[in-house]
Amino acid sequence: MTPAERPAAIRAALEAAFAPTSIEIVDESHKHAGHAGARDGRGHFKVAIVSDRFAGQMPLARHRAVYAALGDLMTTDIHALSIEARTPAEVGAR
Repeated sequence: MTPAERPAAIRAALEAAFAPTSIEIVDESHKHAGHAGARDGRGHFKVAIVSDRFAGQMPLARHRAVYAALGDLMTTDIHALSIEARTPAEVGAR
């Protein structure tokens, strides 16, 4: 997969798993050029996702669910992932 295709692949996997009301994916790979972990060509991403499916889950469980939804992308295309996973109620409470 090319670097340009990665955000769409991440979006598709997360939409299929969580039916989010909101999702934002930011490719931050350019900030890590030369970083030892980026030498293999995998990317650095920031994801903000809002879904009812996170209700009742602690942050660690939410992160694990996101990693699981991304599956092989975590080993083939993603080197680092920053996750903000919230419910619609949590967004409204801010």
